[in-house]
Amino acid sequence: MTVLIVLTSHNQLGDTGKKTGFWLEEFAAPYYVLRDAGAAITLASPKGGQPPLDPKSDLPENLTELTKRFGTDNAAQALLANTKNLADVSANDFDAVFYPGGHGPMWDMPDNATSIALIEAFVKADKPVAAVCRAPAALVNVRGKDGGYLVKGKRVTGFTNAEEGVAGLSAVVPFLLEDRLKERGGLYSAGANWAPYVQVDGKLVTGQNPASSGPVAKELLKLLRSV
Repeated sequence: MTVLIVLTSHNQLGDTGKKTGFWLEEFAAPYYVLRDAGAAITLASPKGGQPPLDPKSDLPENLTELTKRFGTDNAAQALLANTKNLADVSANDFDAVFYPGGHGPMWDMPDNATSIALIEAFVKADKPVAAVCRAPAALVNVRGKDGGYLVKGKRVTGFTNAEEGVAGLSAVVPFLLEDRLKERGGLYSAGANWAPYVQVDGKLVTGQNPASSGPVAKELLKLLRSV
């Protein structure tokens, strides 16, 4: 199994002056779920190199067993520090793609032509595509095999309007992900705030929030093992 994990390169939280990036749990959980299952993992980002980490995701109250494991894993840290440039990777070389969230993807993924083309190549090849929390933002302008929006008519989830409200960032993000997925025709649903919730529709796997990261990776594994 070969899996491409695509991280954000965006580090500014709108006009707040605060830093953002990817959410540590949403990278660490799928990384270890997949790696421990024997998958070979490649990391990429729009700009390559070290992707920005949302500093809040590394605070003590947000740490998990897997993020703590990452904190002592020199090999994983070295891999993260040297992500490939997104323009240099091809769907032909991987069995699946996974997009971790954090606020960063809300800015640098929805209209990213390279990312859109990459996901569309995975879809055309009938390979699994997974995204968690705010990373389904990367899917909103992707087209499916029929030329319509990929999420149209598909069961999807992602960070909810309510959760964004609790985070106090509804007016900061460029759009509300729940609303955009619905606008694109997605059959959106969600669970309780901050509780694990995953939707699988064919080869498309989406998760609602950080707690959904590991469960999304496990569903992705099921798809990979069913080939």
